[in-house]
Amino acid sequence: MPSWTHLIRFIAHEDNQQHLGQLLDTSSDVGLNIFEGVVVKAYLIVGTIFDGQITETILTVKHLLSPIDRELCNYIRCLGLNYKDHAAEAKLPLPKVPVLFTKPRSALIGPYPAAVNIPKCAQDGTSDYEAELCFVVGKTGRDIPEEDALDYVLGYTASNDISARNMQLITAQWSMSKGLDSSCPIGPVLVSPSIIKDPHDLRIQAIYNGDIVQDGHTRDMIFNIRKHISYLSQGTTLEAGTIFLTGTPAGIGFFREPRVVLQDGGDIRVHIEKIGTLINKIRYE
Repeated sequence: MPSWTHLIRFIAHEDNQQHLGQLLDTSSDVGLNIFEGVVVKAYLIVGTIFDGQITETILTVKHLLSPIDRELCNYIRCLGLNYKDHAAEAKLPLPKVPVLFTKPRSALIGPYPAAVNIPKCAQDGTSDYEAELCFVVGKTGRDIPEEDALDYVLGYTASNDISARNMQLITAQWSMSKGLDSSCPIGPVLVSPSIIKDPHDLRIQAIYNGDIVQDGHTRDMIFNIRKHISYLSQGTTLEAGTIFLTGTPAGIGFFREPRVVLQDGGDIRVHIEKIGTLINKIRYE
């Protein structure tokens, strides 16, 4: 088992190389600190996110990256319509089973200074945010019973399911509209289940240009994380490194009055209790 509790992936000032690290100050918001220019230090981790061990070597963060890189992430699985208040704002019935869509690995990016790129096909006034709790699968399994499901979670982080609504609404399949390049920022830190013992006891917010636009709680999920893992591993191998996005609470821009749209130069943040703040700037290509 890995020895870390708060894992980051970063480029170090000392050698300009990519490393894994354990935050020195686990009480601080590393995403906010990096954005505000506060010095962040970490103990060097040797090994991978799955088996990494903390050393006594201390490095300084130059550039914060996503906690898991594209090479280790084999699949991004996303749950749609998984919060009661979000289903209500969409005027849709509660689903009977978890609703799955996927994103390609090319959608995966990290926190600031990484930017969410809005391609020309989505620059139509409907680019949107979705604050979500994310978890990474730590070991491979199949037909996993609900009572054992949380044993397969490596750690939790924040994510933003960037969505192109017009593209989403013209088809019944959401993967294209939610799978554009850079549409899946995650971070800033991967927090161990030893710290987040109950993932359904977390406040979750989206903040756009300083305004709180989503303010929900993970207890309002329709299907909990045990159910996600158990249901989606039926006859299906969930590989270590798989990323799960677990759905969004009410307050998406498309349903707000007036509508909120991700604009070029905008600042979108996802804040989750015990994890911190995932910050990204919006860039129109």
